[in-house]
Amino acid sequence: MAFKSTGDAAQGRLLLLSAILFMSYLCIGMSLPIVPIYVTEQLGLGNGWAGLGVGIAFLATILTRGYAGGLSDHRGPKLAVVRGLAFYAAGALDSLGAGLLVHTPWTSYLFLLAGRLLLGLGESLVAVGVIAWGIGLVGPARSGKVLALVGAAIYGALALGGPIGLALLERCGFAGAMAIGAVLPCLGLLAIWRLPAVAAHPAAARPPFWSVVGRVWMHGFIVCLQGIGFAAIGAFFTLYFLDRGWGYAGLGLTAFGGGFVLVRVHFGHLPDRIGGLPVAAGSLAIETVGQFLIWSASDPVLALVGAFLTGLGCSMIFPAMGREVVRLVEPHLRGTALGGFSAFQDLAYGLTGPLAGLLADRAGYDSVFLIGAVAAAAGLLIALSLLRARATAFS
Repeated sequence: MAFKSTGDAAQGRLLLLSAILFMSYLCIGMSLPIVPIYVTEQLGLGNGWAGLGVGIAFLATILTRGYAGGLSDHRGPKLAVVRGLAFYAAGALDSLGAGLLVHTPWTSYLFLLAGRLLLGLGESLVAVGVIAWGIGLVGPARSGKVLALVGAAIYGALALGGPIGLALLERCGFAGAMAIGAVLPCLGLLAIWRLPAVAAHPAAARPPFWSVVGRVWMHGFIVCLQGIGFAAIGAFFTLYFLDRGWGYAGLGLTAFGGGFVLVRVHFGHLPDRIGGLPVAAGSLAIETVGQFLIWSASDPVLALVGAFLTGLGCSMIFPAMGREVVRLVEPHLRGTALGGFSAFQDLAYGLTGPLAGLLADRAGYDSVFLIGAVAAAAGLLIALSLLRARATAFS
């Protein structure tokens, strides 16, 4: 009975951490569809600048994953989460300043970039800290479940954040939406303050960050290729609909997030049960179909179905590959390994925005989703090759 009580307490704390991550990630979810609109329509800048405005947050996350993982391993994941939430709030406030300077476009844009950089640093610390904290609570054998809950929180926030952000932009303006974004991480800080920490590993030997990344880069590269499809939806789905004169432009992330959360709720146990690589291979096949459907859509319904299928496909790839990563490294290196692994997903998000923006200017918004389909298909081939290599090793 005592064991069950302890397990229930750990499960409750894991759910609270997921709720805090959800609440903080709404800052990103609300901003994804409205940053491109603000940059192109209110500041009068091009799609390339809009893509950079979205993607620079993810580039900041890439550059700070090593710092986030090291801090989580060395001083504990709770400190990483607390610092990350503070950076979230600071980034939203800086973006609020950008919204107040709309009549000086380039000054506003520079404020926006600064805010997005702070937001990216906050995301890096919170996500890595929550994952390491969750695994510390329930144990590495259930790392797939932890990663599934983390992803459900993130993409659930993206699904709700998109329409919330667009509604706030219409009613409160860009500055008003960013002001509300600044409040959310502060609520997370209040909720987390008395939550017990898990042990850090301050005295353990630490190989260089890139040495740890070298053990997990293939799994990370699969996640990178998967992330291109989501990044395309996050940055350009709304503009794609507006360009074609279609309604329901704000439902792209909702459709994606609905499919994503549906799979996480009903099939979140699969990586722990059957292994990460088989789950990733099936998921990448579905994502490929979804991206092709958006690219070839002749009406908004087909495009939304494609976004939904992309969500179904993307849902389990990160926890599936993350479970493999946790098994490859020692406990005192989990935060560092997961930070490096997560950076591959951030790389996809950071590069897709500006590069796809340039492509959209020259070949149309639909071309962005063709690239997403090709990337997912490439990830599928890599996952199948890893499965084949594993089967050969055990034969």
